[in-house]
Amino acid sequence: MSATISPPVTGPDPGRALIAVMEPVRDRLVAAIAVAVAAAVLGVTGFALVALALRELLEPQPAAPTVFWLLGGALAGLLARFGLRALSFRLSHLASFDLEVELRARLAEHLARIPLGEAQRLGSGAVKKVVQDDVRALHVAVADSVPLVGFTLAQPVAALVALGLLDWRLLLAVLALGPIVMIGMRLANRDYAETRRAYDEANEAINAAVVEFVQGMPVVRTFDDGTSSFRRFAARVHAFTKATAAWQDSSRGAMIFSRAMMAPLPALVIILAAGVWLTAAGSMSPGTLVVALVIGTLPIESIMPLMWLAHHLNDSKAGAARIAALLAIPPLPEPERPERPADGSIRFRNVRFSYDGGRPALDGVDLDIPAGTVCALVGSSGSGKSTVARLIPRFWDVTEGEILVGGADVRRIPSEVLLRHVSMVFQDPFLLEDTIAANIRLARPEASDAEVEAAARAAQAHDFIVSELPHGYGTRVGERGARLSGGQRQRITIARAMLAEAPIVVLDEATAFADPENEAAIQDAVAELTRGRTVVVIAHRLSTVADADQIVVLDAGHVAERGTHQQLLDAGGRYARLWEHHQRARTWALGSGDKAVTR
Repeated sequence: MSATISPPVTGPDPGRALIAVMEPVRDRLVAAIAVAVAAAVLGVTGFALVALALRELLEPQPAAPTVFWLLGGALAGLLARFGLRALSFRLSHLASFDLEVELRARLAEHLARIPLGEAQRLGSGAVKKVVQDDVRALHVAVADSVPLVGFTLAQPVAALVALGLLDWRLLLAVLALGPIVMIGMRLANRDYAETRRAYDEANEAINAAVVEFVQGMPVVRTFDDGTSSFRRFAARVHAFTKATAAWQDSSRGAMIFSRAMMAPLPALVIILAAGVWLTAAGSMSPGTLVVALVIGTLPIESIMPLMWLAHHLNDSKAGAARIAALLAIPPLPEPERPERPADGSIRFRNVRFSYDGGRPALDGVDLDIPAGTVCALVGSSGSGKSTVARLIPRFWDVTEGEILVGGADVRRIPSEVLLRHVSMVFQDPFLLEDTIAANIRLARPEASDAEVEAAARAAQAHDFIVSELPHGYGTRVGERGARLSGGQRQRITIARAMLAEAPIVVLDEATAFADPENEAAIQDAVAELTRGRTVVVIAHRLSTVADADQIVVLDAGHVAERGTHQQLLDAGGRYARLWEHHQRARTWALGSGDKAVTR
């Protein structure tokens, strides 16, 4: 389940957030607005000159040179209008494309620096919506709306000025439509914030459902006939459709009314009625009325684009607020006076840690792991084993106490240095959708091909890479390594850890779910990886860590016991009970009597 990324309570409002995210291309956007304003003024000038030419033609004795000059000026103004408007859109579109690239790169960099727990809390659906959908939504605000801001604001002002110079009474008649239009716009946008929030939450739920459905396809196909998984997805689609329909229903009537009032016809009717009355009274010439009819619709015609502009800007502001909220998540702070670890030792001193500020996941943990030794973490699910392992490379900061790596507090070690000092091999191996070589080289991008191959040989991976894969080290592994078996993926991740040459290895037992054929190869690879290094291993099968230098038993975030395998068995405590259960599980049988199949 993904969380909704909302603006921080004390953060900038959506309008300020939109301005802030557009800051990198501000100068180019200002230039686009200026060009659009010039285009609008020249366009109104062109229409006014056409109208003046028509008035001249209505005179008893029209002056042909004057008409030609007016029409020539009108043609030049209208051509300049189209040319400058095209230039304005070109400037804004190029700025928009550059902004999308910069924002996505900045978001990706920021996501890599925030605590891992924050990234997991947000969820894939919400993060995907921000990085993809919300950044893309800015395209409308930057590429399309910016020129429209200059054009749709300058054109009605210029047209109203021209109409006022022609006859102030007709200007008042056109302005009478303004309050009616504003009321319609206000009604169309009522309850916008609430309906927009419901729409965004439903949209994020669909994103999360799609990711879940695709990533869980093997499970879905194995255990579900499609009805349950599809029902979950369909329910979120229905919620999204319902939220969209509610949004449209709430504004449909007001929108229709506003569109009707912003069409050219109402303005023409008002100008014509006022003009005919003034002409009949002898205070206006028919030629002036013709000019007013040509110019008078321009201010009203600009209101409809303004309405669409307001709608698109609201979309962009909502997206910009979520972008700002994600960027406002504080990264793990880097030390002002950095230190470097002296060796591979690890020490926990009275460490307390909570994921959410509530119940502690670790409560007063003390550990001392000398350099070059093996420490196994055992305990039931939720006891804190993974938390201990992930605090060593500082995926989160401790709530209280301190963690020393090589004698230095991890908070005073630069992240890049710490992550080079600690390698992690997870139980669920993760590979990028890239080549075998690129996935191994992820640990050290500058490594040569020979070094990559040496790491693969040490990880017992070279043979299957060159004999079973079509392009050897150049074979692409597919999404999350889907083209490889589980054992092959694990050996690639071990080769990656070997290439890093880190003095500390944190190992979420690599053979926990390996098949018998791969288990021996993976165990050999792990033995090579851990030789001469400090090893912290999360033990799922106690028999694999019986030879560890020390075994730490965790229970509800506390250290319940510690010692060697034999010492803990002799103590007859929690570890002894876990060992007894482990031994009993190894003799588990399928079936009964003579048909039993033992392990």
